[in-house]
Amino acid sequence: MNNNKIYLCAPVNALVEGIYEEKIPFTEIKKHGDFGLGTFDNLDGEMIMLDGNIYQMTADGRVHQVDENALTPFACVTFYQPLTHDELEEEMDYPAFLQWLQNLLPSPNIFYAIRIEGLFNYVKVRSVPKQENYRPLVDVAEEQPVFEFSQIEGTLAGFFTPSYMSSLSVPGLHLHFLSADLQHGGHLMNCRPVKIRAGIQCVSTLEMALPMSLDYLTWDFRRNTAQDLDKAEK
Repeated sequence: MNNNKIYLCAPVNALVEGIYEEKIPFTEIKKHGDFGLGTFDNLDGEMIMLDGNIYQMTADGRVHQVDENALTPFACVTFYQPLTHDELEEEMDYPAFLQWLQNLLPSPNIFYAIRIEGLFNYVKVRSVPKQENYRPLVDVAEEQPVFEFSQIEGTLAGFFTPSYMSSLSVPGLHLHFLSADLQHGGHLMNCRPVKIRAGIQCVSTLEMALPMSLDYLTWDFRRNTAQDLDKAEK
């Protein structure tokens, strides 16, 4: 059995189009990974999974640990097995940090699972308020609450996805943050790390399940959603 793979429970373009109810239980998701990110049914907050524990980061800025009966329309997970570890012991602004991280990835044409732990002088995240189905993600993103923190310890978790996979998962780097005290978190928008350790897992296999809901089966996915996804995820 190959555990070194990325598992997607749905393509991200379904989320971009506003299909927020798929009712996929985390009991199923956890068969395929103990590490990852995503969201919850009705787009009710950001999700981060660390060591098999599932955390929901809601639009009020709070973090809740949820059980396996929670439901999701989109999750990207793997069994985290880092191949390399690198340390950074100087403060970097966000562009420099992203470049440092990109330099740790040997090729832009495969997947990577990324876990970064340590101290940050500044972190800026956002979450998403619960939504009704069918509202485009790009519209929802305009109203997402933003939270900023100083001198905070925590974990960044996420993935690098090749650009040619943009209809399946968020292309490039996609990271969520969870504070060490499990009180704060969200989708990463900006940060200034000062002392961190990054573990990188190279992944060359993708497994994707296609939803069987009526919404998904009858939707017209011919529209190019790349621009909307880029706006929503920045």
